[in-house]
Amino acid sequence: MRQMKSYRIESDNGEQIEVQIIRSSRRSLGLQVKPDGTVCARAPMQVPDHTVREFIEGHTDWILKKRKLVLSRDDRPDLIYLPEVTEESDRERIRTFIEEKVAHYASVMGVSYGRITMRNQKTRWGSCTSEGNLNFNCRLLFVPDRIVDYVVIHELAHRRFMNHSKAFWAEVEKYMPDYRQQRKMLSRFAIKS
Repeated sequence: MRQMKSYRIESDNGEQIEVQIIRSSRRSLGLQVKPDGTVCARAPMQVPDHTVREFIEGHTDWILKKRKLVLSRDDRPDLIYLPEVTEESDRERIRTFIEEKVAHYASVMGVSYGRITMRNQKTRWGSCTSEGNLNFNCRLLFVPDRIVDYVVIHELAHRRFMNHSKAFWAEVEKYMPDYRQQRKMLSRFAIKS
């Protein structure tokens, strides 16, 4: 049976917005509004089309608000768009830099970690799996070192807390008292898709 690939919703002013449907082995339904305003619904393979459709329709207000916010960022002169890292030498440079930072902070924080992967991710600066594998965005090559420290500490703090609870943020703050300032600075950098 062929599954639905996209679904259209309508904005208040009558604009037709296409929601691309991406199916994978994930367990839950999710929505994403990309920096260019395109919308994706992510769904598990086995979820029927009507459930995906109901999910999208139930979140229409959220999609429209988020899309408006994302597209209005183009008016922000302080936003810095970062390109993909394509040169192999640059990829190696940021990988070595991140590996050194991770080794240093893991030792300071007393946590272990698994594999380190570098990618040109579209939406995240970093992530940590339950097995302790760390993923980092190659575009960290273009941001100040102190922000890289923040991203590394953030992901390593997930080795203690796999959430964003008060305890998690207290852990981040223990190793970076000015993390709020670094997080705010990081929000000025946008990933160019």
